[in-house]
Amino acid sequence: MKQEIKDLYGLWLKKTEGNAELHDELSAIEGKEDEISDRFYRALEFGTGGLRGVLGAGTNRMNVFTVNQATQGLADYLNAKYDSPSVAIAHDSRINSDVFAKGAAGVLAANGIKVYIYPELVPTPMLSFAVRKLHCSSGIIITASHNPAKYNGYKCYSHEGYQMTDAEANATYECIRKVDIFDDVRTMDFDEGIKSGKIEFIDSSVNEAFYECVLSRRVNPDAVSKGKLKLIYTPLNGTGNKPVREVLKRAGFDDVTVVPSQENPDGHFPTCPYPNPEIRQAFEEALKLAEGKNVDLLLATDPDCDRVGIAVNTGDDYRLMSGNEVGVLLTEYILSSMKNAGTLPKDPVIVKSFVTTSLVDRVAESYGCAIHDVLTGFKYIGQQILKEETTGKGTYMFGMEESYGCLIGTYARDKDAISATAALCEAAAYYKEKGMTLWDAMVAMYEKYGYYKDTVKSIGLKGIEGLAKIQEIMENFRKNPLKALGGYEVTSICDHKKNTITEVATGEVKETGLPESNVLYYDMNDGAWLCIR
Repeated sequence: MKQEIKDLYGLWLKKTEGNAELHDELSAIEGKEDEISDRFYRALEFGTGGLRGVLGAGTNRMNVFTVNQATQGLADYLNAKYDSPSVAIAHDSRINSDVFAKGAAGVLAANGIKVYIYPELVPTPMLSFAVRKLHCSSGIIITASHNPAKYNGYKCYSHEGYQMTDAEANATYECIRKVDIFDDVRTMDFDEGIKSGKIEFIDSSVNEAFYECVLSRRVNPDAVSKGKLKLIYTPLNGTGNKPVREVLKRAGFDDVTVVPSQENPDGHFPTCPYPNPEIRQAFEEALKLAEGKNVDLLLATDPDCDRVGIAVNTGDDYRLMSGNEVGVLLTEYILSSMKNAGTLPKDPVIVKSFVTTSLVDRVAESYGCAIHDVLTGFKYIGQQILKEETTGKGTYMFGMEESYGCLIGTYARDKDAISATAALCEAAAYYKEKGMTLWDAMVAMYEKYGYYKDTVKSIGLKGIEGLAKIQEIMENFRKNPLKALGGYEVTSICDHKKNTITEVATGEVKETGLPESNVLYYDMNDGAWLCIR
């Protein structure tokens, strides 16, 4: 074990004596070199996704010290950029999320920055909304999305309501690196901050404004009463319970059963160790509840409620629809409904991540919509919304990623499972009146536009060795370019790290026009493609 790691371990043992939980945790691993190394071989890096890591003691862990250090760096960045900065803060149901949120509020307040904080846990899109509604300079939400219970995270937003861009994140990270984690962080007691007015709870009127924006995006509100639905919903012990139920109630859905074991906030996720609505395990409790009840639709939102997955009753089973299918279905439903009603605006625009199914392109084209591909990360969709608003060259209609993230409208700048849930239920009611399920509607789309197959494969590699292995794999693909795969020939290679697109046949090289990212994208014949990231 390197001397530097030993020294860090010793320093943390000394400095955490006032924090019994972290100090006891470090004392328990004394002499265990591998465990000590994993906690101290690096500091959690701050990027466009903020911080994310395993909870615990150490520089490579999420704890009050790493969170407060990041917040001090953010405060230094904001104070240098703005005359009177302000920050909105929210948190999810995860372990210590409330502790980290209040701690961050205290650090910002101690640095003279006005803080607006939600009085209870709320979904990520509501934080995005609040940043712009309250004219804040930045936003923070404490969440690790759909990761297992041992994780937590810290995401930062720009004043535009989307997650920090590369430039903003890099500038903030430079400030964070200058902060000594124990000696340079200024703090204020949370209750003192409230009394002094430096920290203020976000008023319920902001929630109300958010709900109104979501409900304003309905395209067939009368369909709800005509195609009566029986629904089962699970917030997976996260933040969606109150806002999703409130919006569904206001939209007219009165037969909604919430899964009891997953209704209330619980960062341990006792019945769903991996609270990801992309997988069938997340629906196990809902499926048990649905037995013998002829439920039309099962819905599950992840812990920070920015993504929703669905399972559709097909008569003999419940079919989980992929993120691509859900996104395409909503695209078709929204555009067709608006076209039929004569409300489709001039120059409509659909935005998607470049790893999202090409079927979206076919749907968009059929309604005269422009389609914009962006890098993975909803901040790029948020940036595209801003671009269209400032240039006036298009009207944003819908944005999506293949991993169940989508946004209907421009009230937020991050993906929103609340509006997606309301829209999916409305679509289900609309199609039910026609004697169809959402899966029937999807099959009809395949018949209309063509069948598209997509598969996502995730490989987890942990620790120092895992990080090195990932870099090795990516560089190996760069040194040994793929020529063919599965009977398809590669026609062009897009390397987003090098900002190049290389045509295989001619060797012609041009720029991608997108930000740098460690991603390789292979176009192949017959519309096939592969992305490695």
